[in-house]
Amino acid sequence: MTRPYRPLVDLPPATDPPAYGRWRHVLIGDGESPHLLKWARALAPQVDLWVASSRGFLPGFDDLVPPRGRLALGESMDHSGGNVGLLKRLPELGRWLQEVDADWIHPHYLTSHGTLAMGAKKGWKLRGQIVGSAWGSDILVTPKRGPHYRWITSQILKACTLTTSDSEHMAAQMRQLGAGEVRVFPFGLEQMPPRPPHKAPWSFFANRGLEPIYRPDRVITAFASVVSAYPEARLTIANDGSLRAALENRVGELGLANHIEFVGRLGAEAQAHCYERAQWYLSMPSSDSVAVSVLEAMAHGCIPLLSDLPANHELVRSGLNGLILTDAPIELMNLPQQLAPMLSQATRIGRDNHEWVRLHGQFAPAVEGLLGRLAELM
Repeated sequence: MTRPYRPLVDLPPATDPPAYGRWRHVLIGDGESPHLLKWARALAPQVDLWVASSRGFLPGFDDLVPPRGRLALGESMDHSGGNVGLLKRLPELGRWLQEVDADWIHPHYLTSHGTLAMGAKKGWKLRGQIVGSAWGSDILVTPKRGPHYRWITSQILKACTLTTSDSEHMAAQMRQLGAGEVRVFPFGLEQMPPRPPHKAPWSFFANRGLEPIYRPDRVITAFASVVSAYPEARLTIANDGSLRAALENRVGELGLANHIEFVGRLGAEAQAHCYERAQWYLSMPSSDSVAVSVLEAMAHGCIPLLSDLPANHELVRSGLNGLILTDAPIELMNLPQQLAPMLSQATRIGRDNHEWVRLHGQFAPAVEGLLGRLAELM
């Protein structure tokens, strides 16, 4: 996937910063991530968009950014750190950015791609300002790994003219680390689904990664406690990960094979169908900001059952439009008794959750607001 550095061809000469909506804007991130592609879809109609990827590019970028406007560094990514190979590609990125001469340099996931943006700006004396977008563990997890990680995160945040966060909780952490202006908005929906349909009462859906940080074992434990009171309950588990085999074995040991279905990674249409059917949505990570999947579930009228994290309290009033589960043992929570009162109000809760996302959780209006602020800062 790597390719040698080549100067850009047919690059228009640099001009004064253009008016709002058509400045030169570079995304730096993982071009094989659907999340970066989502940002590109929102920005491409508004700005002169360029993209540098630490890896390669999803096919969706082909319709948004021409090949000469993209740089693929072809490195594997480890978001927990140790990206020496990626740092070795800094000279290639720096020369490319120097030729692009962007007005805004926009790294996503700050402790990796933010490091590249900061290094390129200093090393190649780029005139473009940095707007950095935090994604979650780059702020909530990495700085806690030690003084070095905290220091580099702080330096990146201070190098940004503006940063974005998808929760007030994460924004507060960013400010403590030295960030200046932080613009807060959820990494929301590109399109609202229809109003939620009638759902089967004890239908559950979970689609976080099957990795330790998402605690899928706790999801299964919570669901098992419901099955003990409501044998008609069914859980669909989407996504994949390193724990899948162990989780499938555990489901068999618990005698829940007829109640829980593992369906793997789903496309957007299939996943939307799962949201539509499910009355309840389960998400139990040990660390998270405002998750897109939770917003999607709420937009589809699901009642979310979430772990006790600060960002989740920004979405759910426990007992009213969902439930926040503490880290106490599930067996002590009497979960069926807590869910029953909400089930009797499920239609109203689903309608209210859908409306909240419509008003507060759509992506395009948030990006428009961000672009307006960037125009002011220019």
